[in-house]
Amino acid sequence: MSIGIAKAKSAVTPDTNPGDPAYLKIRDLIYRISGIYHAEEKLYLLISRCARRMVALGVASPPEYLEHLTTWGNRDAELRLLLNEITIGETYMFRHPTQLDALRNVILPQILQVKGLISLKRLRFWCAGCSTGEEPHTLAMFLLEQKDKLLAGWTWDILATDLNDNSLEIARAGIYGEYALRNTSELLRRKYFKDVGDKKLQANDLLKSQIRFDRLNLSDDSKMLFQKGMDIIFCCNVLIYFDLASKRRVVQHFYSNLLPGGHLFLGHAESLFQVDDSFRLIHFPGTTAYCKPTAPPAGGGKK
Repeated sequence: MSIGIAKAKSAVTPDTNPGDPAYLKIRDLIYRISGIYHAEEKLYLLISRCARRMVALGVASPPEYLEHLTTWGNRDAELRLLLNEITIGETYMFRHPTQLDALRNVILPQILQVKGLISLKRLRFWCAGCSTGEEPHTLAMFLLEQKDKLLAGWTWDILATDLNDNSLEIARAGIYGEYALRNTSELLRRKYFKDVGDKKLQANDLLKSQIRFDRLNLSDDSKMLFQKGMDIIFCCNVLIYFDLASKRRVVQHFYSNLLPGGHLFLGHAESLFQVDDSFRLIHFPGTTAYCKPTAPPAGGGKK
C-alpha cells in the first residue's frame, strides 16, 4: 500500500450509526472474549471506542470494522487494540487509604500470626485490573514502609495485572504527574520517586522492583486457574464493567486463588450481594473487605 493511499484511507470519516446491528455483534464478541458487557444504555461508549479504531484503520462502516475483528488475518491484533480502547481506566495513588488501614491494623497481623506458626514468612498480593499502576505502586510503598515494623523478617510478591496493553506500558514505566500523585506525601515522593522533568516523577528502582506487571484477561479461565496462593486480592472498580454471569465466574476464581483467611478488596461502591456468598463480609472503619473463611461455610457456599 502506498503512503498516499494510506493517508487517504485514514482521512475517512466512519459512519457510526448507533442503530447498525454490526455494533451488537461487536458487543457480543467483546463479551465472549473479555466478560465486559455494554448494556443498551451504555452502547454509545462502545460505539465511540470503535470509532477511534475505525478512523485509525480508515474503515468507513461498522460492518466493515466487524470484518476486521472476525475474518481478517490481523483480527486478534485488532481485537486487542479495541480492548485497549475499551478498558481505559483513571485512578490515583492512595485512593483507598482506609483499605491500607485495615491491612495494617487487622488483616495483616492475623495473616502473619497464622503463617508465622508454619514459618512461611512470605506474602502474596494481587492487584487485578491495575490500570496504569497507581494501586500496586501504592501497595508497594505501604509494604516498604512496614518492612522494619509490622513486616520485619517478611518478604512479599506483588502481582499486578490488566487487560490493557497501553495501561501496562504506563504502569511499567512508572511515570506520573500531579493528578496521580496528589494524595502522595512529600516524604514518600522524595523516598520512592525521582524527578524526570515536565512536572513528572518516576518510580525509583526500589519501588519498581516490588511489582511484577503482566497482561491477564480476568475472563480467561485457563490463566485464572494459575493465580493460586494469594493472601490479598485487590479488584477495585473493575467488576462494574461485567455482567452478573461474568462477575460470578471471576469471583469464583478469586475465591479459589485466595488462601484460607485471605481477603478480597473491591471498590467502595461495589459488593458481592447476589454475586457470591462464599466470602464473609467484614466491616472496618471506612471500608469493607471479603474474607475467605478458614473452614468451608456450612452447607457449602453458593458458587
